[in-house]
Amino acid sequence: MEKLDNIEKLIVKNVNFSFGFKEILKDISFTLEKGKIISIVGPSGGGKTTLLHLCSKLLKLDEGEIKNSFISSSFAFQEARLLPWKNVIDNIALGLRAKGLKGKICNEEAQNIALKFGLNKDDFAKFPKDLSGGMKQRVSFARALVVNPSLLFLDEPFSALDIGLKKELQNLLIKKKKKKNLSVLFITHDLMEAIKLSDEIIVLKAKPVGHIKKIFKIDEKRILRDDEFVYNKTVQILKDKDIISSFELELK
Repeated sequence: MEKLDNIEKLIVKNVNFSFGFKEILKDISFTLEKGKIISIVGPSGGGKTTLLHLCSKLLKLDEGEIKNSFISSSFAFQEARLLPWKNVIDNIALGLRAKGLKGKICNEEAQNIALKFGLNKDDFAKFPKDLSGGMKQRVSFARALVVNPSLLFLDEPFSALDIGLKKELQNLLIKKKKKKNLSVLFITHDLMEAIKLSDEIIVLKAKPVGHIKKIFKIDEKRILRDDEFVYNKTVQILKDKDIISSFELELK
């Protein structure tokens, strides 16, 4: 029988972080379990991106503890961050090549996921300069998922997309999560997006320093989270005194 300690999870415990003399995060603790999706919301300047970078080891931890026992992880940024000298397929296949897979296999895997993400064969040889913003984001998202990570870090990857494309990529993420038992930690400014996707929503308050003000649990099955549910839940959460305090909202 597998020991409980060996189950994949991300444990964040008593994390503090500063840039120079400026405190960014204070006493951050939460746990991301296997197969769960946690979103981080809060006002600008609350340390959301810093926290995500600490969890993904893009920043070095100051104080506290972060234990990541997930087998593998990948990251999709708010900006596509594609290599301008590589075409669509080569950009998607970057992680596969880094894992040492052969060129033919890399190309096949990259082409297959590109088609699933709504790209056409005519797009495969295009370079980033020839792509629209939405197409770049598809490529970036496909690059993060093609390596089949156990844990996916997302930094507002849908924020600059139109409503149709945003919903399309959100649904792709839900399908991938269900099929592969994917775990996700992501940042969003869109509370409705957080409600649609998340098992837990962590609210960071910026003042006096970034800290967890509240954690909301969303127990409704994702298949039942239609537009009416998401809207009603958003209205309910926006009335919460901790949300009002964190975002400095004034309800009349």
